[in-house]
Parts: sequence; C-alpha cells; structure tokens
Amino acid sequence: MVLSQAVEDYLKTIYTLEAEGDKATTTKIANSLEVSSASATNMVKRLSEMGLVDYQSYKGASLTDSGRKIALEIIRHHRLLELYLLEVMGYSWDEVHEEAEKLEHHISERFEEKIANLLDDPTHDPHGDPIPTKEGLMPEMDAQPLNEAELDQEYIVSRVKDQDPELLRYLEKIGLLPGIKIKVKEKAPFQGPITLLIEKNEQVIGNEVSRNIFIAEM
Repeated sequence: MVLSQAVEDYLKTIYTLEAEGDKATTTKIANSLEVSSASATNMVKRLSEMGLVDYQSYKGASLTDSGRKIALEIIRHHRLLELYLLEVMGYSWDEVHEEAEKLEHHISERFEEKIANLLDDPTHDPHGDPIPTKEGLMPEMDAQPLNEAELDQEYIVSRVKDQDPELLRYLEKIGLLPGIKIKVKEKAPFQGPITLLIEKNEQVIGNEVSRNIFIAEM
C-alpha cells in the first residue's frame, strides 16, 4: 500500500497522542498538525475506511494493528535519520528534528537498513527517544518527568521531549543532555523553579521546562 505523506503524518500523530496517554480526538490531532478540525475529521474518517484507525464521533481515533505498524515504521525512519544527521552529517541536535521530518517519508527500507547498520543498530535517537525495532516493536522506557523527581536522589537524563530548537540549544548550553547525571537540590513551591546539580554544576530551570525532561533512577 502506497500512502501519502499526509496519511503517514496522521498515523504518527495518533500514535504519539496514544503513547502519551491522551485520547486522539480530532481536536488534538488538528492542533498537533496545525490543520482545521474539519480537515482532521475528514482524514480520520478516511483512515477508518482504509482500516488504519478505529474512529467513533466524539470519542476520537485509535490505531488498528495495521495503522500502528505503519506509524512505528515512520517513527523508526525519523529517529534513525536524526541520529544519522547528528553523527555522520554533522548537524547539531537542535537541527535534526526538522530535517528528519522532511526526509522520513522518502527513504526506502534498504536505505533505512543501511543507516541502522552504519550506526550499529542504535536503540535511541539524539534526544533519548527509543527507536522502534525493524520488527515494529517499541522499546519500553522506565522514566519520569524531572518535575516529579525526589530531592537529593541521583538520576540520569533519559529523554528530552520538547523539540523546540531554542530550548534544545539552552539545554545543551547548561549540559542537561541525555546520559548526564543530575541531582535535584531544591524545588520551589507552587510549581516554581527547580535547582539542579548537573554533574558538578548548579543550574536553575523553570518548572515548565522540567516537564519536558525525563529521567531514570541510577
């Protein structure tokens, strides 16, 4: 089945919403893709007719097994491309997301396999997100948002969710990257800023930023 880029983008968006525990309503899909609610509703109905989603009015969409397989394949393309662009092409980690968005729909399975082999079958992309296997399985992540961390407990940064280039450049500047050890020294009340020890350097970040950083216990 040859699918359009728009169809693949919708499937990937629905997968992402489901993975984050959200209902994939047409409103949330429309907001994620920056399209009108009417356009989102029409496309979801089309995807339902294609057997790629289950859809009920006012209840949202959920991927069928076929839809999930396609979504995971596109996500695998995207995350492999991000790592390839970073490690081979010399892009910075705040540039790779946008570039991979353009390329993910256009590479062949052979090209995907060659990238994976070149990178020694990586398991995570530059932002710490797991890369689905070629068999279509998504590795599980045992992580929690940084704003839920306990005081004086050591953690490792496992993932940065937000792809905003400005935020990524800021996090790189202060050294808050996947694989880095951190410790929460202080949490201001009423969702105030959080004081961190990043390796041996003390930094203060906003609570909203901390919600987009995921950590795992040491």
